[in-house]
Amino acid sequence: MIVRSLDEVNDTDADIKTETWRSRRIVLAKDKVGFSFHETVLYAGTETSMWYANHIELVHCIEGEAEVTNDETGEKHIITPGTLYLLNGHEKHTVRPKTDFRVLCVFNPPVTGREVHDENGVYPLIVED
Repeated sequence: MIVRSLDEVNDTDADIKTETWRSRRIVLAKDKVGFSFHETVLYAGTETSMWYANHIELVHCIEGEAEVTNDETGEKHIITPGTLYLLNGHEKHTVRPKTDFRVLCVFNPPVTGREVHDENGVYPLIVED
């Protein structure tokens, strides 16, 4: 059984901070459970474009509001608490938070915590030994 608090993740190498978001990676590939689990806050008034070409991501909003655009179709969605979006087709997308936007995210395959978005917004596929 794994029991872990956000306080244990704060200010470790699993607490990733950028100009537009902060992601605390609570469960990672090294835990060997087949997925990773993160709490992420995207900051109000920012814009982040992403493309998880190597991962499926589920994002469940627990606080705030954001517009998510499918960059491939132009379709836009307003995401509020209790709403999720699932990037089951590896869609390129852009998130524009209207307020600080707190979400819980699940990745498959799991991320290691060492991934960095490349110039296309893609996480490389890193396999944990």
